[in-house]
Order: sequence, then C-alpha cells, then structure tokens
Amino acid sequence: MNMIANLQTDITPDGPDYDIVRRVIELITEDYRDQPSLEAIAARLNQSPTQLQKTFTRWAGLSPKGFLQAVTLDHAKRLLRKEDMPLLETSIEVGLSGPSRLHDLFVTHEAMSPGEWKAKGGGLIIRYGFHICPFGVALIMVTDRGLAGLAFSDSGDERACLEDMTCRWPNAEYVEDLQATVPYAARIFEPGKWSSDQPLRVVLIGTDFQVRVWQSLLKIPFGKAVTYSDIANDIGSPTAQRAVGAAVGANPISFVVPCHRALGKNGALTGYHWGLTRKRAMLGWESAHA
Repeated sequence: MNMIANLQTDITPDGPDYDIVRRVIELITEDYRDQPSLEAIAARLNQSPTQLQKTFTRWAGLSPKGFLQAVTLDHAKRLLRKEDMPLLETSIEVGLSGPSRLHDLFVTHEAMSPGEWKAKGGGLIIRYGFHICPFGVALIMVTDRGLAGLAFSDSGDERACLEDMTCRWPNAEYVEDLQATVPYAARIFEPGKWSSDQPLRVVLIGTDFQVRVWQSLLKIPFGKAVTYSDIANDIGSPTAQRAVGAAVGANPISFVVPCHRALGKNGALTGYHWGLTRKRAMLGWESAHA
C-alpha cells in the first residue's frame, strides 16, 4: 500500500548551524567541479574554516572535504558507467587534474576502533603473501575488511620483513595465503587495473594520531610530494612535526598510503623505512605514470 505522509509541524532545526550546513551542501553540490577548498567555502559563507569544519562535521557526520569527495565520486561513477565516458574526460569533467588523481579518490579506507588497536591484532586473521613488484619483493597482508599491510624487502630478506610487520600486531593470527593476496598484488602495481568499479579497500590499524597522519598522506596527489610540516598543519597539529615523522615511518601500508610522498624540510628525502633507494624509485615511477 502506498501512503503519503503529511508533516503537521515544521521540523527544520532552529539556529544558524542548520542554515550553514545547508548552504555548504548546496555550494559543494553546485560547484564540485571547481573542487573548492575549505578556506574558499568558509570565505563565501563568512565563516572561520576551523569553526565551519567542526559545525559541518558535527551535523553531517563527515567533513566538507569528505562530502566534496563523495559528490565528486558519485558524478564520476555516473559518467564512467552510465555515459561510458573515458577516464581522462571523466577526470576533467568532475574537476580533477587527471586519471591519477581520480584513482586516489577510489582508494577507500576505514580505521579500526581504538579498542581493536589496543588488542594489538587480537581476534584478527591476517593473510599474507610475497610477490615480485617494481620495487623488489612486496609483502602483502590482508584481512576480511581489506588491505592492512604492504611492505618491501630485497630477495633473501623476506623473513626479516615479515617479522617487522607481524610485531606490529603480535596477537593476530597469521596465515600464508597467496590466493588471498594475489588479487591485491595484481591491482596495486598495475595502473591499468585501477578501476572505479572496484575501489581498493584499505584498513588502517594504528593509534588515533597515526591514523590521522595516514589519512593526510592519502590526500597527497599521485606524483606529488609534501613536507612533514604540511602534514602537521593538515591534521591541526602544526608543532607536532617530529611526531608526524614517526607516524609516517610507522605506516604499515607503504606505497598505497603514500608515505614516500612525505619529504623533510626544504624537500629533503630524509629516511624511509624500506630504504631511500626504494623511495626514489617510487617517486620516479609515479612521475612516469602521472
């Protein structure tokens, strides 16, 4: 039976917050092709960027940037699937710089809860496998929720690489399972298989601060780089550059969560957990594919 509901009273919330959130949603929905920054949106609404971020996130459940990404992704999927538009044209149409940036949007992620992190992997089954890749030997680790670990080693050093990763979550159960990891290896290192139809699912297992840093890394465009101070500013902790550097070094999903795109002061390469030579190789590989 079809029924029409009639509201007897106006349920629109009182106060300025609702109007601000409504205007942000309208602005992003109408101007998503311009990819407006938080600062640009705040300026148009005569708001402080910090306060606007807090207000919108409290009401909408995600940040203005997150809402912009969701709107952009929705339009990109429509163009790719229903209108069969080529990837490059789709990227330009939705206001992205090119196919590489569009791919970044299709790497989706979630963070495990603080309780799951404190359990140090307890209750998790992590399946792993070693695979040859453009940067040596890749150790890929997955859970039933997605990619949880990606590390690198030279031939012959696989055991040390595995020990390095398993000690991060000592209470997890580890199962060598190439059947589970082959699909990830086939997609991660092959740009031709980066598809909007099947976003790469990433699971971030770390402290709250680490996860915030890793989420910031995911914002760095393909083929580009930022400094640790840029990341510290992005997460709202401008004086925490040293802690940011430690969190970048602890990133368990190298390459996909692009810690190699983080540079020291004045653009210095600084350290890299899997070796500076590999970091240079990754940056060069991305420049060639950007």
